[in-house]
Amino acid sequence: MTENNTITCEKFLPHPPAAVWRALTDPELHARWWAAGDVRPVVGHRFTLDMGNFGSQPCVVTEVDHQRLLAYRFAEGTLDTTLTWLLQPEDDGTRLLLTHSGFDLDSPMGRQAYDGMGKGWPHVLDRLGTVLAETA
Repeated sequence: MTENNTITCEKFLPHPPAAVWRALTDPELHARWWAAGDVRPVVGHRFTLDMGNFGSQPCVVTEVDHQRLLAYRFAEGTLDTTLTWLLQPEDDGTRLLLTHSGFDLDSPMGRQAYDGMGKGWPHVLDRLGTVLAETA
């Protein structure tokens, strides 16, 4: 497996960690900036994300630190990657660090997902910022 199998993005959001956390964990808000699904910040919670043309992707929450960290396995059984959202208070806002790890870059599907999501995540984070601004 190729060693650099992780996508890392960060974005400063001029909103408090509580607002960013809500957007990450409230299913209605989550659907507005990324994908519909019954996401909840409860370790062991299983949910699916509706990824449109890519189908419903099963997920399970693996780690929660309220208003600081949310991690879940994404696309279990196919990609088997992990999304980790880390919120860091900064000035009058939040620095959001996203780590999407565990891509199998030796498989065609893993490589395609890595390349596509690497380009797509910055746009998804921009949509998150837009939804936060609309709900502030």
